Amino acid sequence: MVDLVVRSRRVVTPEGERPASILVADGRIVAVEDYHHPGDGVDLGDTALLPGLVDTHVHVNEPGRTEWEGFASATRAAAAGGVTTIIDMPLNSLPPTVDPAALRVKQKAATGQCHVDVGFWGGAIPGNHGHLAGLHADGVFGFKAFLADSGVPEFPPVDAAQLDLAMRSVDALFVVHAEDPDHLREAAGSPAYADFLASRPEAAEHAAVATAIGVARETGRRVHILHLSAASALPLIRAARSAGVRVTAETCPHYLTLDAGTVPDGATEFKCCPPIRDAANADLLWQALADGLITCVVSDHSPCTPELKRQDTGDFAAAWGGIASVQLGLPVIWTAARDRGHTLADVVSWMAQRPADLVGLRGKGRIAAGADADLVAFDPEATFVVDPHALHHKNPVTPYAGRTLRGVVAATWLRGRPVSGNDAGGRFLVRQER
Repeated sequence: MVDLVVRSRRVVTPEGERPASILVADGRIVAVEDYHHPGDGVDLGDTALLPGLVDTHVHVNEPGRTEWEGFASATRAAAAGGVTTIIDMPLNSLPPTVDPAALRVKQKAATGQCHVDVGFWGGAIPGNHGHLAGLHADGVFGFKAFLADSGVPEFPPVDAAQLDLAMRSVDALFVVHAEDPDHLREAAGSPAYADFLASRPEAAEHAAVATAIGVARETGRRVHILHLSAASALPLIRAARSAGVRVTAETCPHYLTLDAGTVPDGATEFKCCPPIRDAANADLLWQALADGLITCVVSDHSPCTPELKRQDTGDFAAAWGGIASVQLGLPVIWTAARDRGHTLADVVSWMAQRPADLVGLRGKGRIAAGADADLVAFDPEATFVVDPHALHHKNPVTPYAGRTLRGVVAATWLRGRPVSGNDAGGRFLVRQER
């Protein structure tokens, strides 16, 4: 028996945008029918209906650094931003998710707190290759590795040989923070964004992407380049894909929409690693996204306390690197994509369907019969000004403060149920066999 009907003149399906009625039973979409399909339900009119977004790059930080962020606040922010599935990164929590026992600690901490569905990445660090098969069997979606300092001592980087050993220990997806430490230097004590940018040049990403591709080629494993910032690395990825290497790449809203040339000195809310580069670089990332070379846009939601951002001194070297944007990614990208001639269907592909496909969640990220009824009512014409104190993530620090964005999330459904601030109805997700 159908227990929910949601109709809109602008339903974004895998085949494109069209008027439709979505029929839901027991938390799943059972049919996509004509807009005038008989029966009562929620009629959104010209408000668009999107699938819930899938954000595969979120740092929740709980337990251990819950003052930075936690499952309750992160998932509430996600739902408010139209994100109905997150995959939590293995670091910044204590302990990091580098063995099965640590995964159980994190799941216990998250129990009863999640407003959206949550999956977990495992971590690959020096010496833990013996734990990876067990973590994979417990359902993590793959393994994150850093090729440069992660910023926290309990999650050290791997070199090429250690990455090779990890990849050979388990047939899994490896997601890599690709910066080469030999190309990095400290911009010690400087409030100048130009100094920070110079300390993390494009060459660092280029070299690390080459390393990750080389290991993937030798091992035959899947590798995914996280948060690609440097467009100069794109030809490496294109050539590797053409040669049959199983490599994909993502980027983030801040790399597509923010411009290094306009970052004020001392504005450490803009600090992230790899760094925001210039507008010409962003244009090349947009082109790669349009061409399908970059497959996903995800948040890399990486918050911290205001004190750790060192806003008092504006010291980019000392400030924690990370941008909190899980609630804002959809309007940030839609505002820019619309101006560039892209459609809502493009945005849904980049932020819902392809991230779901990356991690093998076949029932997420699309409005289609058999998929979970994760739905988002989105007004693509409404505008709002970003007020940091209206955001749901724990610490109100964002580089988007004061910006006028287009697109407002009016309602979010998780498996057919409206997401409310008091109903933590999210479930834990595990990797599905392909």
